[in-house]
Amino acid sequence: MASSLRTELLNVSFGPRMLLDKVSFSVDPGQCWGIVGPNGVGKSTLMKTLSGLVVPDSGKVVVTPSSSTVGYLSQEPDRQVGEDVRAYLARRTGVTAASTALDAATMALAEGTDGADDVYSNALDTWLALGGADLDARIGKTWADLELPEALIDRQMTVLSGGEAARAGLAALILSRFDIYLLDEPTNDLDLDGLARLEEFVKGIPGGVVLVSHDRTFLEHTITHVLEIDEFTHQAKATAGGWTTFLSERAIAKEQAWEDFETYDAKRANLAGRSQREREWATQGVAKAKKKPNDGDKISKNLKMNSSEQLAGKAARTDKAMERLAVVEKPRESWQLQLTIPLRERGGDIVARLTNAEIDHGSFHFGPVNLQITFGDRIAIVGHNGSGKSTLINTLLGRSTLTGGEQWLGPGVVVGELEQARYQLSGRNAQGELTNDTLLEVFMEATGLLVPDARTLLAKFGLVAEHVNRTAASLSPGERTRGVLALLMANGANCLVLDEPTNHLDLPAIEQLEQALDTFGGTVLLVSHDRSLLESVRITRTITMENGQMVLTTC
Repeated sequence: MASSLRTELLNVSFGPRMLLDKVSFSVDPGQCWGIVGPNGVGKSTLMKTLSGLVVPDSGKVVVTPSSSTVGYLSQEPDRQVGEDVRAYLARRTGVTAASTALDAATMALAEGTDGADDVYSNALDTWLALGGADLDARIGKTWADLELPEALIDRQMTVLSGGEAARAGLAALILSRFDIYLLDEPTNDLDLDGLARLEEFVKGIPGGVVLVSHDRTFLEHTITHVLEIDEFTHQAKATAGGWTTFLSERAIAKEQAWEDFETYDAKRANLAGRSQREREWATQGVAKAKKKPNDGDKISKNLKMNSSEQLAGKAARTDKAMERLAVVEKPRESWQLQLTIPLRERGGDIVARLTNAEIDHGSFHFGPVNLQITFGDRIAIVGHNGSGKSTLINTLLGRSTLTGGEQWLGPGVVVGELEQARYQLSGRNAQGELTNDTLLEVFMEATGLLVPDARTLLAKFGLVAEHVNRTAASLSPGERTRGVLALLMANGANCLVLDEPTNHLDLPAIEQLEQALDTFGGTVLLVSHDRSLLESVRITRTITMENGQMVLTTC
């Protein structure tokens, strides 16, 4: 029997804050639903509720049949201390939990526990359905297909780079055999090849899929339905027909909403004006009739009084007409990030230079690389995960120890950086330990701003009272990313270094980032696999990395 998932009037709140209100939709086999809405609206909360990690205040999630397996891929790689990649793959595919359940059922069966035979049968069926029988064999093949080093399988997850962890997550997804998939930002940190493989995998899933993604190209290629969560009502609206259909229908609906409101507003204003004039005329008529009795002509006076009363009656009827108008509320506009990055005073014409630069990290060799960055260069750095993109950035900025060659960074260079892991506002100290420092405290230390100015700037990035007094470590990935963008706006730069900047940003914020990059007058070094971003941002050079080498530079 094909598996399906449906929600019935889900209500989820955190304290006094409502996140989801009466959310209902159904996911049938072959459907791929994209969940959209601004950061903080509750997309990840909905995904966790669908997976069972969050219990709704009311309403329910129904999976049919009940034996169906639901796989959830969280937004950030779930790395556990002491877990190697092979163990991670077994856990993320659900095989580890299924094996544990099967072992317990086997023991109960051996002990003759009542009902153990049924429990064992169900546990075995689940373990087989999840691919536990041939997982080890499939790991080797999938790893080879992804062109990943075999030695990586036995490494600890906690020491993998962001790109390597993303590839391990992709491998876990490809190896999985769930009936229903829940994917929260699955494109984060994947290279172009990984994105193509992910798209192919998602489109080939026979069961239902629910995903959250900021990658507009990925959404266009994969989803069949859209569920948009409204930030004001916290309710959800479903649209069938895919990403392009959703954008078109949303634009039409927004235009129609404004037209309906403007028509209503004009009618109401017209009636209100007419009512006011009729009352004024009635009042003036009565006053004139009393002041000028027209030589004692009672008939004329009465006619004028009657006319005034009729005008007053008309005003009352106009008021009734206003009351009968169907009220159309003014469309509420979403908060919009207004991002500008101040250009700091430039130094010389040369921003950075590498001369025969080489670096060795274990088995990975970088270089020799010869590269000169001049002021105003706008360079996109692309390549597979692990090809050396982040190493190139770190080498240019002088953060990597050379084993050969030279590195030079201009003395007047002011770097504004959005790095891949968003460590700047992670709430960690110099030793990498989590602290209890609040977002406001961390932000003030990084910018030198006083409390009022720091709070005002953070509020412009949607980080308000409920955020600034929380520990920086408790921020969501999207909130941290917006916080780092606020740092860039506060401190300014003449050289922007952006490593996967669209990760964790909502779509309106990505569009604002694109506009800010377009107007920034300094140097830009951009590492990204976001195809829409790379097409939208003005680039003067593209550097392609492969196995630690610059293999191609195009203008």
